[in-house]
Amino acid sequence: MNLYEHTIIARQDIGSKQLEQITEKYAKIIEKNNGKIVKTENWGLLNLSYLIKKNKKGNYLHFKIEGPNNTVKELEKNAKLDKNLLRYATIKVKKFDLETSYFKNETKDIEKKSE
Repeated sequence: MNLYEHTIIARQDIGSKQLEQITEKYAKIIEKNNGKIVKTENWGLLNLSYLIKKNKKGNYLHFKIEGPNNTVKELEKNAKLDKNLLRYATIKVKKFDLETSYFKNETKDIEKKSE
């Protein structure tokens, strides 16, 4: 299985419930395509370096994913069509850094034990 870090920047004007719905939506896409979420981080509302679609800030969501290549393709296909997202980025990594917290916002560890 490949390891990926997927970061989503959502619009600044969406509420916390909508942000949770976006997180759940992409978590379901990952699981539906044989992927596994190792960790989900909500980095919160951060300033953007430049205006993106007339937004000065964005809500950052970060997923650490373990799964096949088609999982990432499906994630990116859905992200392109989602009007609530400003940008997304997926990076393939060799191993996850699960200990360092770069932001002090809410972080959820999702660990699933294989049975």
